[in-house]
Amino acid sequence: MNASDTCPAVPRPTRAAGPPTGKIKGALRAPFDNEDKMSTLECISPIDGSVFATRDTLSLAQARDAADRARMAQAVWAARPLQERIDLVMAGVAAVGAMNDEIVPELAHMMGRPIRYGGEFGGFNERASHMAKIAAEGLADIEVGEDASFKRYIKRVPHGVVFVVAPWNYPYMTAINTVAPALIAGNSVILKHATQTLLVGERMAQAFHAAGVPDDVFQNVFLDHDTTSALIAERAFDFVNFTGSVGGGRAMERAAAGTFTGVGTELGGKDPGYVMEDADLDAAVDTLIDGAMFNSGQCCCGIERIYVHESLYDAFVEKAVAVVQGYTLGNPLDPETTIGPMAHVRFAREVRDQIDEALAAGAVAHIETMAADDGAAYLTPQILTNVTHDMRVMRDESFGPVVGIMKVRDDAEAVALMNDSEFGLTASLWTADLDRAQRVGDQIETGTVFMNRADYLDPGLCWTGCKNTGRGGGLSLIGYHNLTRPKSYHLKKVTS
Repeated sequence: MNASDTCPAVPRPTRAAGPPTGKIKGALRAPFDNEDKMSTLECISPIDGSVFATRDTLSLAQARDAADRARMAQAVWAARPLQERIDLVMAGVAAVGAMNDEIVPELAHMMGRPIRYGGEFGGFNERASHMAKIAAEGLADIEVGEDASFKRYIKRVPHGVVFVVAPWNYPYMTAINTVAPALIAGNSVILKHATQTLLVGERMAQAFHAAGVPDDVFQNVFLDHDTTSALIAERAFDFVNFTGSVGGGRAMERAAAGTFTGVGTELGGKDPGYVMEDADLDAAVDTLIDGAMFNSGQCCCGIERIYVHESLYDAFVEKAVAVVQGYTLGNPLDPETTIGPMAHVRFAREVRDQIDEALAAGAVAHIETMAADDGAAYLTPQILTNVTHDMRVMRDESFGPVVGIMKVRDDAEAVALMNDSEFGLTASLWTADLDRAQRVGDQIETGTVFMNRADYLDPGLCWTGCKNTGRGGGLSLIGYHNLTRPKSYHLKKVTS
């Protein structure tokens, strides 16, 4: 998924002997060199390579204090009535919306999304609103039975302190996926955002605090990798939710090893689209190419490979090329720009490398280099044909504006190709036949199956993946189950 600056270092394996030295539940705090060490994070704007924002990280001692305060505040927060928590969280969401005129250009500066698209508040509000609406159901007791002798039920109780490590590509929407339901469920939340979108967590905390969510219940922190790993290893948190790279997810799990802290991960993707012979061709082209190129291809569930039935293949490619040729690559602050730079030069370099390797192996590129392509963050969106799964562009995550298109004979070949991936987040099927989509969908190794749409997160459905995309699930009723733990009550009545 998104790169790397959300990837913590491997934790130090040694633990201190003797009693805990602080308030963190069950923790033995490890020796740590330079516990007061701080560093500076820099957000480099993809617009011109300048430093857009800097923030100093917390020292380990300061970070431990933040975690202690979150733990102390959590029980009081959880004791508040559910509706009160919902109202405060939704007031915080509304306060973020009130900042949208400032947020949209700020996002353009930080990660390059054109201002013409208006930011993320629509999805941000939709997801939080849905989780608020289903909270009572998602957190309700499970009644097992009551008679004259016993009362039995299962409660959903908050984990305690939830640590959210959020990515830069959709920085508000990905963060709210966990922040809103975690707070509603009665957890306190500590948010660490990606360096590329350094100011997002600050804005969210400012909005939620102004709305009445206590400062220690929802905290935004700036941490380096070593401090992040040390806190996880010390059981500063009761649940960790990480969205980012596969390497980052592995590092999170290594940091938590032996602590029994739950870790939920949403990692890489290489999401396929499959266009069957009875598909609405124009709709398939418009949706799949938009899914491949929007946000400069930097989407968790962006379309990275397309398989088209041989009867529609030539027409699909022709129409797809026409769509991309109509894009305007340029400065995201210009309202005429339809596709901006990638968020960082190093991300664009990986996409260029994949394209160059594919061309050297016989792939065909269909889009001529655009005038604004500077060989750095500004990258021409590209459609490739004559591609194979021997090429990295069809195998490794690209996370950029490139898509390979292959011809297939039938469903069996398409399924085999779609499953020929280490990732499994979403798959998009295009057909007029609902039963056929369900049959094909049952055979695909993926977290979500779309029919006649793509690149959308429905908050009523569990957002999840398989294979190297990670494990766990956000949003929906299952999201509440993952942000709480079951607690069983077996109560024997006293009878005369």
